[in-house]
Amino acid sequence: MSQHVLILGGTTEARRLAADLAARPGIRVTTSLAGRVARPAPVAGEVRTGGFGGPGGLADWLRAHRVDVLVDATHPFAATITANAVRAAAATGTRALLLRRPGWSPGPGDRWHPVGSLDAAAEALPRLGRRVFLSTGRLGLAAFRHLTDLSFVVRSVDPPEPPLPPYTRVVLARGPFTVADETRLLRGHRIDVLVTKDSGGKATAAKLTAARDLGLPVVVVRRPEPPAGATVVPDVAGVLLRLGLSSPRGSGAADTCP
Repeated sequence: MSQHVLILGGTTEARRLAADLAARPGIRVTTSLAGRVARPAPVAGEVRTGGFGGPGGLADWLRAHRVDVLVDATHPFAATITANAVRAAAATGTRALLLRRPGWSPGPGDRWHPVGSLDAAAEALPRLGRRVFLSTGRLGLAAFRHLTDLSFVVRSVDPPEPPLPPYTRVVLARGPFTVADETRLLRGHRIDVLVTKDSGGKATAAKLTAARDLGLPVVVVRRPEPPAGATVVPDVAGVLLRLGLSSPRGSGAADTCP
């Protein structure tokens, strides 16, 4: 029997899962993108863009399109989308999986300062440095706008949403970035403190290695906890195992890259 899998996407894991499922007979895969990136990377299978209108709207879509499995493969900080997905799946009796890459852990030589929010990160900055590489994405930058004595470098795929800190330089770029790339950026802008979210994965971890090598402090915003009762899997291979399918095509190993 055919299965319809809805992936709430936007991450590399979501694209890899869609590509694997789309290549398998008997599986219809649809990826839903929030529409926050102007030019998203290509995705295999069917694609829809935009919100559902909360958990009720998502529940209606699951019913109307006869979705068998809902896979939330959004960013680890997309807490509202994840909460809506869990509620919609429960309301419709749809099987749901939460695909979340493991978070980062500090190692020898790291100077990490874990915080619980962007507001807490802003509060910690004045005692740590004056020139900040703000690598938290293009949303939520208003938390730093009152720091008029600090200068910021903000990097994102699309232009960040205002308001921004008054002394901000925007770098538009799409990763992944190497350690050499990140070291060049940190040195070129004379950065003395890095702020990042605990996104996890290898593709965005190079900045942490570069900061460690340069002896820079790193303010790390902790990721939100998954909703109670959610079935969390760490990689694409884990999703396929839960679906009763083989490992990712072309790979015998678990997929843990972002």
